[in-house]
Amino acid sequence: MPGISKHRSTLTPSDRTLLESYKTTMDGLAAYYGEAFEIVLHDLTDLDHSLIKIVNGFHSGRREGAPITDLALAMLEQIRKNSGLKGKNAKPFTTYVSKNKYGKPVRSTTIVIFGEKKKAIGLLCINLYLDSPLSSLLQNFSLVPPTDYVTENFSNDSDELILRALQKVKDEVNADGRISTNQKNKEIVAILYHQGVFKLKDAVQIVAGDLGISKNTVYLHIRSLEEKS
Repeated sequence: MPGISKHRSTLTPSDRTLLESYKTTMDGLAAYYGEAFEIVLHDLTDLDHSLIKIVNGFHSGRREGAPITDLALAMLEQIRKNSGLKGKNAKPFTTYVSKNKYGKPVRSTTIVIFGEKKKAIGLLCINLYLDSPLSSLLQNFSLVPPTDYVTENFSNDSDELILRALQKVKDEVNADGRISTNQKNKEIVAILYHQGVFKLKDAVQIVAGDLGISKNTVYLHIRSLEEKS
């Protein structure tokens, strides 16, 4: 397990880019989980002002520029001490239940972010405030109106993914009476192209075989679309 430096240091450009990328991840997680979750990002190069982004910070009252927590410090020290023990008891994350300064019960996960040379450069902390109204916990997981549903294929391999996407598009195109019969294959290829399906290996061959047309015909349609884009 890599060690934790005791001294203030600077981030390499790659480390800085990596930490910055977590800010977008935090926004995505917050949008998914909702306001009951507080998500915090720490930069370990300045422990006195380590907090560089916080989402839903109203729970704890913390702001950017706040210091690292005592628990996080203890966690990092434990990892540092165990770094020479071939990783024994040196997990780069911890999950626990605690109370914040307002007495609110919190279930938390703190994850170490490693940069170049496996150096610990940051922490990602996810805190669920257990006293949050049930409505705030469930609002992001309630059923949405059917018109808001999107379809996502979870396939075991790319061939299966291609065939599922193809079948869905075929059903949509064949059900559209505005598209003439001799234009249906072209429309199917166009929709699959805009969905990025042809970036997958063997997509052209699979689509051509299923539609009963040549690969050259599929390539012709694709080239036409590329010229327009």
